Amino acid sequence: MAFCSRFVASGLTAFLIFGCSDLAESTRQDNRIVVQENNVARLLKQNSVKQVEDFFIEGNKFLETNRYEDAIAAYDKVVIAAPDKVEAWINRGNALAALQRYGQALGSYDRAIAIEPNRDEAWYNRGNALSAMRLYQEAIISYDKAIAIKPDKYEAWINRGIALSTLQKYSQALASYEKAIAIKPDKHQAYYNRACTYALQKNTAKAISNLQKAMKLSPGKYEALANTDPDFAKVRNSREFQDLVKQ
Repeated sequence: MAFCSRFVASGLTAFLIFGCSDLAESTRQDNRIVVQENNVARLLKQNSVKQVEDFFIEGNKFLETNRYEDAIAAYDKVVIAAPDKVEAWINRGNALAALQRYGQALGSYDRAIAIEPNRDEAWYNRGNALSAMRLYQEAIISYDKAIAIKPDKYEAWINRGIALSTLQKYSQALASYEKAIAIKPDKHQAYYNRACTYALQKNTAKAISNLQKAMKLSPGKYEALANTDPDFAKVRNSREFQDLVKQ
């Protein structure tokens, strides 16, 4: 399954996965914060709340401009001075995930969850990190937590469906996509992933109809992807599929 190419990202600052990777360098228990300055904790504790917030804003700007190492350094300063700032832990995790340091990202999400267990963003992004590590069953548990907190979180329903389909739990995957579509009927990723799941079951008609819907909602996005996505291998030689992707 071409998992990462159709992943749905969300959160305080989106955790985007554009390419799959090997397992993370470190384990999820690695919650250490790497800070070069030996006295940074003492100095930061003397800073005002505004200064800490400035570091957080700076980290967000670095994250949005793909300067992930700089973002992590800024968030490190925040969580040393304000260790209960959940948003900093989550966005620190997002920066680590963007660098494919998924084990460390999990550590940040776990810290956020320990502080505030009902943050759907933390559970959702934790699920994304686990999915990137191909720990799909654990990822589903995290997506379920996010959905329990925020039932209309369609991104979690879609990514839950992808994880279930990867585990060949196709009926459950389809049910997840149905939930996402009921919440967000114009979300093209839900239709594309539903098409993939039908294709894996060699249901050509439903695979084609859902792929057609995804292509209509996002013109130009899926023609090339569907041609190479291994999920469509069982239906790719059908005339209907070839006619659709060549339009």
